[in-house]
Amino acid sequence: MSQQKKYALITGATSGIGHELARLFARDGYHLVIVGRDEATLQHTATELKAFSIDVITINKDLFHPQSAFEVYEEMIHKGIRIDVLVNDAGQGLYGKFIETDIERELAIIDLNISSLVILTKQFVKDMVARGYGKVLNLSSIASKAPGPYQSVYHGTKAFVQSFTEAIRSELKDTGVVITALLPGATDTDFFNKAGMTESKVVQEGKLDDAAKVAKDGYEALMAGKDMVVSGFHNKVNVAMSNVLPDSTVADNMKKKQEPVNKYSSL
Repeated sequence: MSQQKKYALITGATSGIGHELARLFARDGYHLVIVGRDEATLQHTATELKAFSIDVITINKDLFHPQSAFEVYEEMIHKGIRIDVLVNDAGQGLYGKFIETDIERELAIIDLNISSLVILTKQFVKDMVARGYGKVLNLSSIASKAPGPYQSVYHGTKAFVQSFTEAIRSELKDTGVVITALLPGATDTDFFNKAGMTESKVVQEGKLDDAAKVAKDGYEALMAGKDMVVSGFHNKVNVAMSNVLPDSTVADNMKKKQEPVNKYSSL
């Protein structure tokens, strides 16, 4: 099928950084495929993005279930849509002491943050390599660079995403396919509410970054073909410190930042 339109497929496009990325792609003339598990929110987002005079295709799938990632790819093949850019933004965390948190929720988060991301990347990158062109933006985090007490599973998943992205980037050299990791810090999105983390020091006492600024940093890095970008000067400093300090020290420092404001209260 001949196709002239440029399409970007974005998971997590209905809110936060993913939504701001969708706006940037739309502004630059990309048609969009947005994936989410709430049909009403998807339709509301699509209506807003169509104001940029682009096509917006919605796919109502729950990426907490890895099979849904395969189904997203199959739907694109069925529709004859070539994806030029894949943005793996969807992700969640869970706040609390590991011995007290819900293991079923954590396993679902691993499926969302890791399994579905790997599936989508595998399926679409194979096609990109075959035609010699394509771009992938993976939402990593500065959490990928530090152990995260009170968010042990989330930090672990982001460490995977960062390592995976760097490894695939090395494999894809000279194929025409670019893969970039975006590493935000604590950002003003619904992430902390969904993670049950609103009483943590990082939210109560820290300054949250602007999602639009983070998205712009990621978008520009992807278009420039960079391997990764840490968004925000203070986050760059934190990552630099994490690279030179012992992991045990980094973990203890992170615990102080992420503990509840009243650390004697139950999580």
